[in-house]
Amino acid sequence: MPIMTFFSSLEFLKSAQKASQFPPDLGREVAFSGRSNSGKSSAINAITARRSLARTSKTPGRTQLINFFEIDTGHRLVDLPGYGYAKVAESVRQEWRVLLEAYFQRRESLSGLFITVDIRRGLKELDQVMLSWSQEAGVPAAILLTKADKLSRSSGLAQRRQIAATVAVPLILFSAPKRLGLEDARVQLLTWLEPEA
Repeated sequence: MPIMTFFSSLEFLKSAQKASQFPPDLGREVAFSGRSNSGKSSAINAITARRSLARTSKTPGRTQLINFFEIDTGHRLVDLPGYGYAKVAESVRQEWRVLLEAYFQRRESLSGLFITVDIRRGLKELDQVMLSWSQEAGVPAAILLTKADKLSRSSGLAQRRQIAATVAVPLILFSAPKRLGLEDARVQLLTWLEPEA
């Protein structure tokens, strides 16, 4: 199915500040996570070919709720709160952690997780935590190495090789402005959203 057709009816469903506010745990959904300012919202918008589905901001830490978007009945995208931003109060960081843990531990419809990582920064401790949560929940993950246009192709590939030596999940060189990695990310997304045979 053409990507534009698949996402043509995509719309905001609801935000959740606690687990009791999650929509019914039915169907399949794919979540996006990443450090604050790692390009997560831009990646969501580029992959879905929607200009402002996920709100982007130059201010890190803007996404503070879990935002659910409905593609059609039984298929959702989920924008998780950005993490790791130092200027967010400790109490807020703790609330985010509790919310994210609840999501990973309880959400049976979660069928895939994209983690956005600024390729220039590499994987940090909290990125590894997200990978661990996904593994414990039995949810497949892939890493979008965002802002790849900020490096030369050879530097980007070298950084990818270095990261690949430390993790065992798919790595996709990605740039929203240059449309790099879009098709690979879309294929992965649609694979996760398809019902299991």
